[in-house]
Amino acid sequence: METRKLGAHGLEVSAQGLGCMGMSEFYGTTNDAEAAATIHRALELGITLFDTADMYGPFTNERLLGRALAGHRDQVVIATKFGNQRNDDGSWIGINGRAEYVKSACDASLQRLGVDVIDLYYQHRVDPATPIEETVGAMAELVAEGKVRYLGLSEAAPATIRRAHAVHPISALQTEYSLWSRDPEREILPTTRELGIGFVAYSPLGRGALTGAIKKLDDLEGSDFRRNNPRFQEGNLEQNLAMIERLEEVAAAKDATPSQIALAWVSAQGRDIVTIPGTKRVRYVEQNAAAQAVVLSESDLSQLAEAFPVGATAGERYPDMSRVNL
Repeated sequence: METRKLGAHGLEVSAQGLGCMGMSEFYGTTNDAEAAATIHRALELGITLFDTADMYGPFTNERLLGRALAGHRDQVVIATKFGNQRNDDGSWIGINGRAEYVKSACDASLQRLGVDVIDLYYQHRVDPATPIEETVGAMAELVAEGKVRYLGLSEAAPATIRRAHAVHPISALQTEYSLWSRDPEREILPTTRELGIGFVAYSPLGRGALTGAIKKLDDLEGSDFRRNNPRFQEGNLEQNLAMIERLEEVAAAKDATPSQIALAWVSAQGRDIVTIPGTKRVRYVEQNAAAQAVVLSESDLSQLAEAFPVGATAGERYPDMSRVNL
């Protein structure tokens, strides 16, 4: 597995990481044993970056990851997030970026993960009620205390990224990026590249749509959050599937799966980009990791870019976009 640098301050990770969210929530039924096996297989395949958040579960995903990685601490980079505040029953409290909350959230994550230090600590969403300088200032104190190694932001707007980076170096900006979510190319990627910040692409498979396995809404389990996602709704889904047919044609010509082509496309957009496709099954982490061996020609890249123009995907990324890109 190739490695890439995130930011300019020493953080180096596998070019493809593992998103662990779906192992505990949001994507239908879960199975902790299969999830642990998936994490262990990822390690065998050379994946070193494991992405979680305190809100996943809520709170159970960090514990799952901590148990699975026990005994492998020196091999991995653990990334977690704070800021999306939930109750134990999963109900929503709100976004919290206040300094005292940052510190208490970090202590709680350290305990759940069973580690002494978090390698990469993200603000999950920007708190519109708290100046970013206060939030990142508290995060910087965690670095000084040895509780956190590197800082990150998730779904932050260019101006916010600049203000945060002026307080303490930001190593990674995590945002949704894939063939059907190319918006970061407009302003986010130019900003991170100017500042020397690495880019972590979550949902690089379009929340599973780019695998080609989802043909209709009923292909999703009843508890799957995508059933309420605008891009999977009637009318939007049909339009989006038409674009995915082009992806499937390229995959067939390359003797690869659509997901492998989609991942290879994101990876080819720059060595400052790391993907974190999420899965809860061994066979899919194996399939995803194999995408690192897929080589796309300039013609392939152009064909895919033309098939998925910026802004062409029907429907918003979330039902409520008010908490995104502040």
